[in-house]
Amino acid sequence: MDGYKLMSIATADFAGEVGLDFEDLVTAVAPPPNRVGKSDGPDEHHLYEGAVMLAYAMHLLRTQGARDVRIHPDGEHGKQFDFAGWLSRHDFTKISGLGSTTYGGVYRNPAGQAVTVHPKSGLGDVVAEVGNHVISAECKGGIINTRHSGQVSRLYRGLCETVGLLMATPSQGRQIAVVPLTESTLRLAERLAPRCVLAGIEIALVGGRGEVMDVKPGATGEQAA
Repeated sequence: MDGYKLMSIATADFAGEVGLDFEDLVTAVAPPPNRVGKSDGPDEHHLYEGAVMLAYAMHLLRTQGARDVRIHPDGEHGKQFDFAGWLSRHDFTKISGLGSTTYGGVYRNPAGQAVTVHPKSGLGDVVAEVGNHVISAECKGGIINTRHSGQVSRLYRGLCETVGLLMATPSQGRQIAVVPLTESTLRLAERLAPRCVLAGIEIALVGGRGEVMDVKPGATGEQAA
């Protein structure tokens, strides 16, 4: 990941105390010339889609009773974010390989929890079985400290795309649209939530340190982790 550096940031506290869990999900990148001065601080803070996947996988392991979570990145996700390095830093040891990439495989921590990284599209970004039902999440990433209109619009589109994809996918259990937590995505999520719940779709927002906010109809988002 030459040219990038990992940086610790805290997301704005929209609902309750921010959970300071992970310091290495956000990648700080110098902005291109057309976006200089359009972010809070000198660098853009990218919460890449791969980082969103891992944050939500950790959420399922630590709060939803999952023991084995599967994530399905594509090649671009693997170029943007170091899955193997991140899991290793958080006590997940690779016990077997999967596919042709260096990061595909099964990772297990000392508590016996497992993350399977299967680089294959079309299977749901994050999938876990909890009890007798399946949790399936579609994820998008984005720049979480941007004021650039195009990038803010991209965050909006990301949430709309994840919701639309879930609506077009047969449900096997719980379906969750997961995108970065920003002021703009929170506002949009609160508007979408009443209609999403009618379609059986939940919305979760992931902050820069892995905190997860569930957005429910008729109420401000509830921080879940």
